[in-house]
Amino acid sequence: MQDNFYRGLQFAFKKSTSPVAYCSLTIRCGTRCEDPVYNGLAHLTEHMIFKGTAYHNATSINSYIEKLGGELNAYTTKEEIVIHSTVLKEDLGRAMGLLVELAFCPTFPEKELKKEKVVVLDEINSYKDSPSDQIFDDFEELLFSGSDLSLPVLGKAKSLKKIDVKILQSFVKENFIPANMAFSVVADLDEGYVRKMLLRTLRKYSGDKGEDGPVQITVPPQIRVFPTFEKKVTKKNHQAHCIIGASSYSYYDARRMALILLVNILGGPAANARLNLLLREKNAYVYNVEASYGQYSDTGVVTVYFGCDRIYFDKCIKLIEEELSRFRETLMPARTLQQAKKQLLGQLAISSDNGEAQCLSMGKSLLVFGEVIEVDKMRSMIEAVTSEQIKDVANDIFAPDKLSKLIYY
Repeated sequence: MQDNFYRGLQFAFKKSTSPVAYCSLTIRCGTRCEDPVYNGLAHLTEHMIFKGTAYHNATSINSYIEKLGGELNAYTTKEEIVIHSTVLKEDLGRAMGLLVELAFCPTFPEKELKKEKVVVLDEINSYKDSPSDQIFDDFEELLFSGSDLSLPVLGKAKSLKKIDVKILQSFVKENFIPANMAFSVVADLDEGYVRKMLLRTLRKYSGDKGEDGPVQITVPPQIRVFPTFEKKVTKKNHQAHCIIGASSYSYYDARRMALILLVNILGGPAANARLNLLLREKNAYVYNVEASYGQYSDTGVVTVYFGCDRIYFDKCIKLIEEELSRFRETLMPARTLQQAKKQLLGQLAISSDNGEAQCLSMGKSLLVFGEVIEVDKMRSMIEAVTSEQIKDVANDIFAPDKLSKLIYY
């Protein structure tokens, strides 16, 4: 279940049968909440909350969960910071307490900040050695130019240098509030017992932050119009790398289910994805080709990525364009569509069987929709997709005049 649990913070719990428990704190304050002058602030904040609180120093934070045999981690996206932990169910209270403490009581020691900036700069530089990762950041920076979504999550060296302790404190004070948070738990425990533990913890650490009242889910104006581009960047790499893509649908667009299905058919994780069969299995032009669909609160991005030997580059482009054209011009046969739905539903079922993935998904769903989208509802939405909808979406998203292209060559 899920509800307005504490001063706007939402809570969701799911009963499991595992001796392992999962908990996560999802905070609505990713990269797009930053002042561009301090790009990388959200990601640096995620690192720095582990470097000291009013109750624990960095060393004790790092060992607090690990000495129990558990795991503590965090990540930053363009719209969220997520802190999460995996422990034995008898240690869930400790894990929940630490997650709340990290969010509400960070101290940002100056000495630790200096060290962590070096670590993040090294992380940024490591991307330069991985063109298959860097190209995605560069593509979104170009695609969403002029928008807060163009900012890279890791930030850039010149902006990181401007961030000091006061900037970190101000960012947390403004954004780390209960109304921007969702806490989710997957555990073989009594829900009432978990709720009492979490409420006690929140009262201890959050002080007077937030106000009681109904949760408000605000749907921002939807953005689809971004200028297209085609850019070629000279790189001293053995392979050529390319992304073909476009802006797409947000979380709140009813067409997103048809697009999710289409992208999975084109270049999802399965070996029988159309582009994998065509470029790798049939012609041996690539080692990796994939399609992905990222959703945001007001827009989205669809990409087709591949890396290949330069001699195969033009052939790969031609085959991809032909495949996209096929979806625009031809209705998918009913049997093929049904098989595609079966595959996607199987992938979702297997993913939802993972307690950590389930916990993280619940937290995100609370912040985006104000509820946890249950498996049966998701199944119904996928089953409702028609061949006509697939074709309409292909014509809308993959129209040649709407596609952008970034090439590392």
